[in-house]
Amino acid sequence: MEAALQPIADKVHAGERLSFNDGLTLLKSRDIWAIGQLADTVRRRLHGNTAYYNVNRHLNYSNVCALSCKFCSFYRKQQPDGTRDEGAYEFSVEHIAKSAAEAAAGGATEMHIVGGLHPYLPFAYYTDMLRAIRAAAPRLHIKAFTAVEIVHLARISKRARDIAGVLSDLKEAGLGSLPGGGAEVFDDRVHDEAFKGKIRSDMWLLVHHEAHKLGLMSNATILYGHIESPEDRVNHFIMLRDAQDTAIRENHPGRFQTVIPLPFIPDDSELEHLPGPTGLDDLKMLAVSRLMLDNFPHIKAFWIMQTLELSQLSLQFGVDDIDGTVVWYDITKVGGSDTHQEVTVSTLRRAVREAGFEPVERDTLYRRVVRTGADWHSADQLQTVNS
Repeated sequence: MEAALQPIADKVHAGERLSFNDGLTLLKSRDIWAIGQLADTVRRRLHGNTAYYNVNRHLNYSNVCALSCKFCSFYRKQQPDGTRDEGAYEFSVEHIAKSAAEAAAGGATEMHIVGGLHPYLPFAYYTDMLRAIRAAAPRLHIKAFTAVEIVHLARISKRARDIAGVLSDLKEAGLGSLPGGGAEVFDDRVHDEAFKGKIRSDMWLLVHHEAHKLGLMSNATILYGHIESPEDRVNHFIMLRDAQDTAIRENHPGRFQTVIPLPFIPDDSELEHLPGPTGLDDLKMLAVSRLMLDNFPHIKAFWIMQTLELSQLSLQFGVDDIDGTVVWYDITKVGGSDTHQEVTVSTLRRAVREAGFEPVERDTLYRRVVRTGADWHSADQLQTVNS
């Protein structure tokens, strides 16, 4: 072990919180195996030999977006006169409800729904979407709309200062939790250069704060490997950690459940001249996430962006969740693949077992799933029924 890592190792083994300088030392260290071992120590302390996955379906309802983030190759533009870029789309509520019914029939427990900031869809489109999903597939948990989308929905409903009210309306219509997207990197310099016009860290954190107060669980992300610095990455972790401290201290019924470090994929974006992160950087970021975010229960590797093979290895670098079956994902296509990006449950379970862990299916709220084919129950729901 590098000498600089020994004081950090002492803190990890004593269960002490790491500092900004500790995080920076970890990110700048080349001793990836020692960092991985430390993260694995924390991971096993929290979850033993368990590794989670879920049966989910992603749906991107539209790629029309008012923003033009430099790292993004997903967005398309639509003008006020109705002219639009080639490939622009938005799904009808009926199409989305049908997709939800198909997902439920296939045994999915979750719909994960995000999209662009469509300037011409009304707020009713989103509440109608949620109600239609709930009617078509009442048992599906709906995890939908990043903090960036929530702020956009507040604006189009002319309630820019009423984030809590917008979230309450969405929750009443069927929203179950928030995904973690749109955080990117919490730094104004990076923000202004790479995704100007998108909400900054204060607003992103406010949306999740209000969601937690309403009892909605949420996730968090960090997009790394573009123009940010190691210091920016550590600051991002500490801001997330502080936000979770607040939710715990104020006893909010909702909390952050997991962080998902997302590697920047340069293909076809304005930043495609950048190389993007390496596999070693991916492993280090996942491990450092586990070490810095001591109040986050879970660390997730998103195999769509990190590949299933690296996600499998990451289970020994602090990760306890390798996400789910996904099926359709239109935002990032690693290696030029199409939007049909799916793995089977048997593939996920085999990947977990080959890595030396015990696969456990979870629902969105990390309750164990008891399954017979497409029929399923969360373990605590089954216990309630039987008691």
